Amino acid sequence: MSEQANTQLSIEDLVIGTGKACVKGALITTQYRGWLADGSEFDSSYARGKPFQCVIGSRRVIAGWDQGLMGMQVGGKRKLFVPAHLGYGERSVGSIPPNSDLWFEIELLEVLTRDD
Repeated sequence: MSEQANTQLSIEDLVIGTGKACVKGALITTQYRGWLADGSEFDSSYARGKPFQCVIGSRRVIAGWDQGLMGMQVGGKRKLFVPAHLGYGERSVGSIPPNSDLWFEIELLEVLTRDD
């Protein structure tokens, strides 16, 4: 994990999905891993053996996810660099120290919207 000089959200598509796209207010199901700048893993839905669900675009998850997953399609895999201000900011959460930049690899499994 290289140090990133900028404070911008960085999105890299590892696999382009072909399914339904992630839109604001959708209930999404993901598998993910998260790392700190030193390369240590702080969270993994794979390790828990259970996918993670959330409503996206409604401030229920960190801003980096709300912004970084929009438009992603089911079946896709995306790498996000989330600068601290779009993550947990000055708060310490679990093993994540204050002002931490975060890296995620996220696989989008399902997108449910009101019209499903």
